[in-house]
Amino acid sequence: MAKKVALLVVNPVNGFGLFQYLELFFENGISYKTFAVAGTTQVKTNSGISMQTDDVIANLKGHEEEYDALVFSCGDAIPKFNENAAKQFNQDMLAVIKTFDDKGKILAGHCAAALIFDKLGIGKGRKVALHPFIKSIVKGCIGTDEKSVIDGNLYTAQTEQTISSLMPDLLKALK
Repeated sequence: MAKKVALLVVNPVNGFGLFQYLELFFENGISYKTFAVAGTTQVKTNSGISMQTDDVIANLKGHEEEYDALVFSCGDAIPKFNENAAKQFNQDMLAVIKTFDDKGKILAGHCAAALIFDKLGIGKGRKVALHPFIKSIVKGCIGTDEKSVIDGNLYTAQTEQTISSLMPDLLKALK
C-alpha cells in the first residue's frame, strides 16, 4: 500500500519544484495533503501565481502519525524564514519536521531542506545534497555536490532542477 505524504508549501513556493512533487504523487496514486507554512491556506509561487493548499502547518502539528513521509517544497524559504522566524507557523514547521525525524519517517526536500535539517540537528553527520548558495552555512550535515542524496530517512536534492534525480528513489520508498 502506498504511503501517505504531508507536503509542506512555503510562501512563496517555487512552483516548478512543488508541481514536480504533486505530479509524481498524483500520477503514481500516492496520497498526499498540502500544508501551507503560513497563517492561511492561500500561498503564491515565486512567479506570483496564487494557489490554495489543503491546510496550514498548525493543523499538521500533533497529527504526524497520520503520514508516512514529509516533503519540504522550497521557495524563497531562507529569506522568508529569517523574516518570519518568530512567527508561530515557522515554529510549527520546525516542530513538525523534528517529530517526523524522531519517528524515523521519510523527510524529503530540495534547496533549503538540507539547511533546515542542519538547523534542527537532524542531519548531523549525514550526507545531503546542498544548494550551491548554502554550502558555507551548513555545518552539521555532510554537504555534497551531488544532484541528490539519500542518507537514511533523508532524501535531498540540490535545487528544483535536480529533483528529477531524486524522484525514482523517493517513489520507490513511497510505494
